[in-house]
Amino acid sequence: MKRWGITIPFSDRMIAESGDLVGELAGLGYTDAWTAEVSGTDGFLPLALAAGWSPDLRLGTAIVPVSTRGPGLLAMSAATMADVAPGRFVLGIGASSPVIVERWNAGTFTAPYGRTRDTLRFLRAALTGEKVTERYETFAVSGFRLDRAPKVAPRIMLAALRPRMLHLAAEEADGAITNWLSPEDVRKVRAEIGPGTELAARLFVCVSEDADRVREIGRRMLAAYLTVPAYAAFHEWLGRGETLRPMREAWHAGDRRAALKAIPDEVVDELIVHGDAATCRARVGEYVAAGLTTPILAPIAVGEVSVPEAVRALAPAAS
Repeated sequence: MKRWGITIPFSDRMIAESGDLVGELAGLGYTDAWTAEVSGTDGFLPLALAAGWSPDLRLGTAIVPVSTRGPGLLAMSAATMADVAPGRFVLGIGASSPVIVERWNAGTFTAPYGRTRDTLRFLRAALTGEKVTERYETFAVSGFRLDRAPKVAPRIMLAALRPRMLHLAAEEADGAITNWLSPEDVRKVRAEIGPGTELAARLFVCVSEDADRVREIGRRMLAAYLTVPAYAAFHEWLGRGETLRPMREAWHAGDRRAALKAIPDEVVDELIVHGDAATCRARVGEYVAAGLTTPILAPIAVGEVSVPEAVRALAPAAS
């Protein structure tokens, strides 16, 4: 099945104001709606609302962190969502970052690979209704059992940027979720997980022919992400280490203006989809041709094209 996803909530409105537009998505050709969990909405509640607004969409988290909830609470949240949308909920989990886990949620960001692996293994057991007593490498659980295990356990996908986590996603999870990459980068990621593993990625899309304005916005977005250690290492692996070194050095020196200026136009153009709607749809098609199973579009309003207009113009039915 060809998948074409969208990010909710939409960037220009609260989730409570999104019912009509979410209700249009399946008719426009979208197959999926995915959330994120950073500092806006949580990952689950928008999907619970969307389940009622659109009974045909697959619904997923991309992603919820494994270290901002306890294992049992994460299992309860996933089980509740799986009960709300049986057979069409995908739980995407990942390590997240020190800022989100420690600075914003008073957690501990240690052993990100191990914590993600252990949480995956715990959830696999817990979501079947099994009673779990297990000492994992990064935490222990004693006597946990869901009172309401879902009739259909959700598929579980992992946020993965480099080979070790990508291999875990391919070997033990139901797919990999990645971010901030070009179509050519998709080929390198796909080579690590093989042809049969679902690969999803959030693609930031600006339906605008004002390239200068898009690049201005894009530089701010890229600097915020690509200075995070995990993403810096990801792009080092992808081959952009030297290209992005001046940006990272300026950022860590506290010179934000110089950091933004140091990001080349070609990097913005590689990592952010922009142009008129037809150009954007064609660019997303390049990602799919390179091996991306599930594009998750995240339209960003630029200039005269509103987010609802972009959502409709980017849909498969518009082509």
